[in-house]
Amino acid sequence: MKQGMSFKAELILVLVTVLAALGWIFSKEALAGLPPLFFMGVRFLLAGFVLFLAGQKYFKGLHWQGLKRAGFVGVVMGVAMMFWITGLDKGSNLGVGAFITSLGVILVPLVARFMFGQRPPLSVWTALPFAVMGLALLALNNSLGFEAAHLFFLAAALSLALQFNLLSRFSMSLHPLVLTAIQLSIAGIVMLIVSAFTEHIPDTISLDVGGWLLASSLIATSLRFLLQTYAMSLTPVSHAAVIMNLEPVWAAIFAVIWFGEVMGISQVLGCGLIFFAMLVSRWPQIKATLKGRH
Repeated sequence: MKQGMSFKAELILVLVTVLAALGWIFSKEALAGLPPLFFMGVRFLLAGFVLFLAGQKYFKGLHWQGLKRAGFVGVVMGVAMMFWITGLDKGSNLGVGAFITSLGVILVPLVARFMFGQRPPLSVWTALPFAVMGLALLALNNSLGFEAAHLFFLAAALSLALQFNLLSRFSMSLHPLVLTAIQLSIAGIVMLIVSAFTEHIPDTISLDVGGWLLASSLIATSLRFLLQTYAMSLTPVSHAAVIMNLEPVWAAIFAVIWFGEVMGISQVLGCGLIFFAMLVSRWPQIKATLKGRH
């Protein structure tokens, strides 16, 4: 029975990675009619409100210390998402951006080393050269060209790694839905404040763009985190960590199908090296998952 529940949870987590990847597509479509920071601010505030409605009972007894810490992590999340959406807005290849952003998986223990003095496992040091080679191939792109968007995606990966470290460091005893709702809401507020000073908000929004905004908020954010919270309560974290690596793969596939994106040979090799580096860095979790199968 327990093994059956774990398999069900893993299937749900695969669906979660699909929804996360679709978020790249929905967001890119919405950017055709909305300024980036305004779009993300509204998206996250709306999603945070939906998660609040879904998990109202878990908010009872919420203490100030937990709220303050979750709010601080939400600010970091807001900064990370500002980098991410700027990269998405400026970038020409969504799939490449997805793989660069996924480097946050490898950067988590490195950030922990420099900020908190924690020694990264050997798997991370082994993965790092492959990640660097992958980034180099993406930057070269067959023609020594370089996109500024790559730097924004890399900054997003670094910021997300910092966010994850803060979450682990604070060890907040909040229900995942409460924590996610607070983070999304604070991040949304941060982005809307910055947007108010830096962007021109359109007077009208087309029906199509409004639809993409709702899809981003309700499907790629609210539904995604609801399913993720449920699935992670049924399966070991090590299993979830491995499955979540699928997001950039789906994003690249959807970009080809949806936008007709084409990668050069060096880009394909670069993405492949980054994906390999992600798996190497997750080797302890992968080994634990394989052992759990026996």
